[in-house]
Order: sequence, then C-alpha cells, then structure tokens
Amino acid sequence: MASWAKPEYRRSEVDRAAKLLASDHFLWGYDRAEALAIVNNWRSAHSFPLNTFRVWLHRHSRAITPDALVAQRIKRLSSIIAKLSRYPKMKFTRMQDVGGCRSVVENVQQVHELVRAYDTSRLRHSRVRVDDYIKSPPQSGYRGVHLVYRYNSDKDDTYDGLRVEIQIRSRLQHLWATAVETVGTFVRQALKASQGEEKWLKFFTLASAVIAEHEGTPKVPGTPSGTTALRDQLIELDMFDQLSRYDLALSASVHDNFPKNSQYYLLRYEFASRKIFVMGYKQKHLDYAMQHYQEAERDSGVDAVLVSAESLDALRKAYPNYYKDTTEFIVNLQWLLSPRVLD
Repeated sequence: MASWAKPEYRRSEVDRAAKLLASDHFLWGYDRAEALAIVNNWRSAHSFPLNTFRVWLHRHSRAITPDALVAQRIKRLSSIIAKLSRYPKMKFTRMQDVGGCRSVVENVQQVHELVRAYDTSRLRHSRVRVDDYIKSPPQSGYRGVHLVYRYNSDKDDTYDGLRVEIQIRSRLQHLWATAVETVGTFVRQALKASQGEEKWLKFFTLASAVIAEHEGTPKVPGTPSGTTALRDQLIELDMFDQLSRYDLALSASVHDNFPKNSQYYLLRYEFASRKIFVMGYKQKHLDYAMQHYQEAERDSGVDAVLVSAESLDALRKAYPNYYKDTTEFIVNLQWLLSPRVLD
C-alpha cells in the first residue's frame, strides 16, 4: 500500500512558506530549505484525495467512452511559484489545482455528458466552482471544463478541505493545450499564461478558433469567422515548420526505466541535451517518487513532473507535452485546414 503523506503544518505556515519561495525574500522565522519542506509536504498531502477523485473520474469516463484517457499529477513547484508571482495576493492553501486529474474524451458532447455525471452524482465532496472555458474561451484560446472540489470525508478529517481540480477536454482541445505547453517549454516562454512572443500567441489563438469551428463551439472573440479565413492567417504566420522541428529534435530521445505495473511516472526533461528520462514507481513506492520528484526540481537545468496513468502508452497520450511531442496536434490541425475538409 502507498504511504500517503499527511499535512503536517498549519495553513498559515504553508502560506508563509510559499510566499517566501515566490518572492525570494527573507521572512522572519524561515529559511528557504525549511520553506521548501513545508510547501512540499502540502503538495504531497494532496496525493490521497487526488487518487480518490481519479478513481471516480476513471469509472465514469470509461462508462461514456472506453477510449477515455484519465491521468493525474501534482502541480510542479516552478508552476506554483510562477502562479504566486503573477497573483501576489493569492494564498497557496487556496490554490485550486495543486492536485489535478484529467479526462480526455472524444468530443464536446462527451465532455458535457461527463460534466452532467458530476452534476447528478452524490459525491460527499463540496464543489467549489465550475469554469467552462468551452462556453467562454479566454484570449489565449484555451478550452475545456474545470471542476474544483473540496475534499470531505465522513470517516477521517485528515485531508478535509484540500482542493482538487478536474479538467475535462475533448481530444482536439487536449492536443491544442498540450502543444501550447510543449512550445512554451522549448522557447522558455509562459505561453500558457498568455505571455511570450506575439507570433506564437496569435498562432495558438487562431488554431483554437479552427478547432472551435470544427466542434461548433464559441471562438475567442475577435478571431476571423470561417475556417478559410483562419487558415489564411495561420499560413501567413508561417509557424508550422518551426513547430515540426521540435518533434524532430526529440524523435529518439526518450529513455525509460521502470518496473512492470508502475502507477506513477517521473519525467525529467534536460534542457541541455533535449532528452527525456522516465522512471516508474509502483503505488507502494509513492513516497520515494515524491522524494525523487523534489530532488529533480532543484536542478535548474531540468523540467520535471510526477504523474499517474494506467500505462506508459496512456501517459504519453494524456501528457504529450511532457514528452515534448506535438506530432498529433500538427497532423490534426493540418487536416482541419485541408481544402478537402474546408469544402
């Protein structure tokens, strides 16, 4: 059985420690190493409630479509610090996506069906909010539905109050979102947060509009009407070749080392060598996985993440951005823009 971490610090201590890491300024009574230990304990404590939500999500996603991809992850420290830096008034203990699980279904209709399953369920956990980015996409072009829940137990209050975010996307929405993260890693820009080179930001906004046209859902306000007009602007930007070169640079760069029946995978991307290393862990070794995850995050030349998936194949499909893989996104976008589809 997994050794589940438990919260060991008061919320005020956790928020103070996170503020130190985000501001990099000295706070009375803390040093950086102590602050890091406190923040990492809070992150690790989300593993148990996150696993609970993933089990429910997996069961109901597969009831809708047997090909659903379901996975989970603990938010990266770099992402936490970046988010707290962007929103200085935010409290870390109220951050809704420290623990996140994701379901990728085939189409928008199935997204809505899965959301309705939550609406009609008898979950004892409290829903905090719903963000429907399909109905109202932000300027970046991101689309999907996010459900945020506060964990509640009728047996043990150890994890009560911890928040988990559930992301539900169609396959095309998922390919778009992971491509944004992949390119953001390569160019070292926060494209996901609408920060970075204008040509990339515009490219992904237009690409999102193409997918929205295909799915029959609202586009980002201000984007052209009709796929033909969108295609013309995308061609004018001339970003496809650059996007394809990223895949070629990593075509044979994945090295795997893990036991059979692994439930957790640590992915380490080394910026200098452009290589990805994958280590697998069984459920009972989750504490070691978290320890190795935290060690990898201390290396500024590494982009690391710890995720859970049914298999290595499911992991690659659920998180292609962690493999720096945009192949399927390119193929699908070019198909949507082809004259045959437009006609």
